[in-house]
Amino acid sequence: MSFVRTTPPRPVEVTAVFPELAPLARTAVRLHPRPGAPSVRDSSVGGPLLWSAGEPWPHCEDAHLHVDSGFRQSPTEVRLERLLQFRWRPDVQPTLTPEEEVLKESSAAWLAKRLDAGPPGPAECPVPMLPVAQLFLRDIPLLRPPGQADLLQILWCPYEHDPYYKPSTALFWRSAAEVGDVLATPPEPYEADYPGYVPEPCVLAPEAITEYPNCLDLSSDLQLALDDWSRWQAAGAGVDSSYAEYPREFYSIHLGNAPGWKVGGWPPWGRTDPSPRYCAVCEVQMVPLLTIASWEWDGDEGRTWVPQEDQTVALASHYAGQNPSQPTRVEVGSTDNMQIYVCPASPEHPHTDLIQ
Repeated sequence: MSFVRTTPPRPVEVTAVFPELAPLARTAVRLHPRPGAPSVRDSSVGGPLLWSAGEPWPHCEDAHLHVDSGFRQSPTEVRLERLLQFRWRPDVQPTLTPEEEVLKESSAAWLAKRLDAGPPGPAECPVPMLPVAQLFLRDIPLLRPPGQADLLQILWCPYEHDPYYKPSTALFWRSAAEVGDVLATPPEPYEADYPGYVPEPCVLAPEAITEYPNCLDLSSDLQLALDDWSRWQAAGAGVDSSYAEYPREFYSIHLGNAPGWKVGGWPPWGRTDPSPRYCAVCEVQMVPLLTIASWEWDGDEGRTWVPQEDQTVALASHYAGQNPSQPTRVEVGSTDNMQIYVCPASPEHPHTDLIQ
């Protein structure tokens, strides 16, 4: 990894106020994706995969929901539109390459053609899947791959699927040393239901942190304890008095589980109440593997999670497509998170995913 991101210390050492939380601590690895040009040998989000030229590229053959989301775009068109948004910043004189100039001139004609074509029809099957993440064990030791595997690759189909209107995901564990000739030009889907299903290539700066459960994962006794303002005061925690009426909110926003892309840790509940996931093969309770996040941080209060190296840029004004809290440009659900779970007994058993 060529750069570092550091989560600031929490404003309160929560186990000093609530020692009963200490046994619930879990390690998570914040991935800190940032726009870049990863290679097939790098851990990345939305980057190229170390995929053997002799291995078939994964395709989705599931039924796709017919979603009238406006006008679908190809991954190439999505990336071009994002590029042009950046190039056309009002404070910068646009400087486009000759190729980009041609694409810019053709964009009006392309839009007119789309309008004439009407709403999109159902996706044709099978659909080539898009790379979402590639994670090497050397960068993220928290991974627990099966056998001799040292590489996890995650892809998804960028069309809506039942249930809950989300992309369909696929996981592959492999040994990097066993990949011979690398597939140079993987196939791409003709279109994506939403631009947010087309990740931007990002390099990673993995950072291990300690997390505590979402409030919904706590016992009723612990939830009541977090709501006891006098206990926060007695511990001299120095919590802002604006939280006096709902001190549990301070825990949820600043002390519990981190936002953003991460491996392991605690699930970010909220869309639904906690619901254990069980392996379809061996019925063992599954564990969180990866959080695919729409935002690295959200809102002024969420900025306590902004890495120290990003504090200045997080406070600056941003133009379309250049918000540092959304480097991957991924959006799932209503700007929610997709949680991927695996079987701890055998990661090769079928995984499951959930929008939160």
